[in-house]
Amino acid sequence: MTEEQIKDIFVKTNAVMEGHFLLTSGLHSPMYVEKFNVLQHPEYTEILCKELAERFKDEKIDTVVGPMTGGILLAHETGKALGTRAIFTERENGHMTFRRGFHLEKGERVLIVEDIVTTGGSVKEVIDVVKAEGGIPVAVGMLVDRSGGKVSFGDVPHKALLNLTVETYQPDHCPLCEKDVPMTKRGRTGK
Repeated sequence: MTEEQIKDIFVKTNAVMEGHFLLTSGLHSPMYVEKFNVLQHPEYTEILCKELAERFKDEKIDTVVGPMTGGILLAHETGKALGTRAIFTERENGHMTFRRGFHLEKGERVLIVEDIVTTGGSVKEVIDVVKAEGGIPVAVGMLVDRSGGKVSFGDVPHKALLNLTVETYQPDHCPLCEKDVPMTKRGRTGK
């Protein structure tokens, strides 16, 4: 699939939204990506995960790992497409870890998958968990890299299906506020 075809899926499902958004960081942005708008559609989740699997099919992956919450769906579908096991990490007392009996064998080759990455903090934590278990983090696959290509995972290569550069503004220097563009509510919580 081309990046344009992938973007069409995100646009069609209203996962890429335009407006005036207040981000969790406190910054303002004219664009927001709501992963669950696309992940709520199993057929699109399957298509996107098959595409992730295709990009890593020659890496001899043993296990796919994703961080809770969206990463669970991605790990499952990507693992299914690769014919591997799929597990996930979650936070316990503020630290990323394997729970529920999940573990890796020494030398197990791992593909880490994530939905939307801006700074890559959660993925870096998953890489550390994989290494601590003796696994080998072979690569990182992302649905969306919204860092503008700035995210890095050290020596672990990564690929995104969709690459975006998302502008952000300090609230006191926001051109949307200056034009009196009202805030756009996102999701059911209206955060």
